[in-house]
Amino acid sequence: MNTRSIGMFGLVALLLVIIIGCSSADNKTDNNSNNKIASETKEELVLAFGSEPEAGFDPITGWGRYGSPLFQSTLLKRDDDLNIVNDLATSYEVSDDGTVWTVHLRDDVKFSDGEPLTAKDVKFTFEKALQSASVVDLNILQKVEAIDDTVVRFTLKKPQSTFVNSLVATGIVPEHAYDNNYAQNPIGSGPYQLVQWDKGQQLIVKENPEYYGKHPYFKKLTFLFLSEDAAFAAAQAGTVDMTYLPAAFSNKEISGMKLKAVKTVDNRGIAFPYVKSGQVKENGLPIGNDVTADPAIRHAIDVAVDRKALIDGVLEGYGSPAYTSVDHLPWWNPETVIEDANLDAARKILADAGWSDTDGDGVLDKGSLKAEFKLYYLASDIVRQSLAIAVADMVKPLGIKIDIEGGSWDVISEKMHSEAVLMGWGSHNPYELVNIYATQNAGVDYNNTGYYSNKTVDRYFDKALQANSEQEANEYWKKAQWDGTTGLSGKGDAAWVWLVNIDHLYLMKNELDIGKQRIHVHGHGWPATDNIVDWRWKQ
Repeated sequence: MNTRSIGMFGLVALLLVIIIGCSSADNKTDNNSNNKIASETKEELVLAFGSEPEAGFDPITGWGRYGSPLFQSTLLKRDDDLNIVNDLATSYEVSDDGTVWTVHLRDDVKFSDGEPLTAKDVKFTFEKALQSASVVDLNILQKVEAIDDTVVRFTLKKPQSTFVNSLVATGIVPEHAYDNNYAQNPIGSGPYQLVQWDKGQQLIVKENPEYYGKHPYFKKLTFLFLSEDAAFAAAQAGTVDMTYLPAAFSNKEISGMKLKAVKTVDNRGIAFPYVKSGQVKENGLPIGNDVTADPAIRHAIDVAVDRKALIDGVLEGYGSPAYTSVDHLPWWNPETVIEDANLDAARKILADAGWSDTDGDGVLDKGSLKAEFKLYYLASDIVRQSLAIAVADMVKPLGIKIDIEGGSWDVISEKMHSEAVLMGWGSHNPYELVNIYATQNAGVDYNNTGYYSNKTVDRYFDKALQANSEQEANEYWKKAQWDGTTGLSGKGDAAWVWLVNIDHLYLMKNELDIGKQRIHVHGHGWPATDNIVDWRWKQ
């Protein structure tokens, strides 16, 4: 249990919650009953989320990559089963060589200021994103053309099947209303429009009357940006309808509220230096680790880890075992599942590779090498710390000594190419596999930190990117994970040991229905809003 006090900010935030909760009870709730909703016709919702988008609400700089963009629409979107369906687009086609994508748009779409959305706005959005060099990676794009008001054509430098995810994730902004202040005051064609943003405190949005799609049941949403303690206190006070919840609070019950656990691909795993020491980056940082470069060490840890125990002990039972970064997504290969917590099998792997405790100190040796290395984790993240400690305890009986070290991202960025790091990923875009594992991305930012390289895996990536359909591409993504002989997963090279997928937990009023939640991506809070137009009070 997290025993930290709420603190001054938490108290201020909680007072804000209480004030908002009282002032927004338009239907005269019973003040003596904290768990009773205003009525089944209440059209306002108050939510407590911990993650405020500090950069604002501009899709060009990344807003909407991990949840509904709320204010903007996208050309395509994924449904609750992760199938790609139309949004602003009515259809699209791809040329035989995979380099030209032609998208046909609806002709009835307006921005929230009443101006029509046309192909020129789409062209402007993608060109601006290409020029911005932000987290929106459009380097594959050669040019984009507005053929007429309802047809836009994208020309790629080379085939890339995952370009479809750029059409799914990039909200369209208005050319006529885009300026340096757009992120603070967005105008879009999505289901909601911004009313007020008090940074560090709250975001208030209301229904966009110009929205072309299914209109949301809730006409007003208030997002409160609260710490874990303050959010839970607000739920206890009955002043929020829904709040994100850490696993440590999951055994706490609040009358009138229910716990909702959503499965995710919000994973945690250990990234290992894959190559031996001796190299350095251009900036002088060391690359490689002689211990973790031995595949027997990585495979033994992968087999010895008890993922169920991690879920029960660290996540209070709210999670699922992780074997890749894409578990249970359409491009996941279920053959990557391995037998967990088999210490005998792990010992055999190590012994067969020549590891033994020659000096009797409890740590295995191989020549002059000791089976000992450091594992870094983000010091401010209690879950990562707990996972690191638990894994170190699990492999200690094997004779592998893991020394855990907490640090900031600044510290980790200097250590991550030469020491193991407990990290997290999770996306609905299979290109993330390329980021994590492709030879070309070795040492690029936080991608492929361990300098993993497998030419066969790279070839599967190339074939997946050149595929003419997502279905064809998925078969190559699966083979990259494990083709029966080699692959990036634990069945193959085990460049990572994936541990768990963390369930996203929410406390909500009993009468609140948030519809079918698709597998959530990395980040607790905003992914839940992907189907926000389907949320309602139960009748």
